[in-house]
Amino acid sequence: MKRRLSCPCGAFIEGEDEDDLVEKTQAHLAEKHPDHQYSRDEILFLAY
Repeated sequence: MKRRLSCPCGAFIEGEDEDDLVEKTQAHLAEKHPDHQYSRDEILFLAY
């Protein structure tokens, strides 16, 4: 299960599970990178 992601901006995002990671990553994107939108599959592809 993937639970971690490093954003190119330097932010480190960690979730309790994949659903939590996707939710936190989408919230980060909305706040810090509103012009970027990624699907669940794209987020999990980048995660580890």
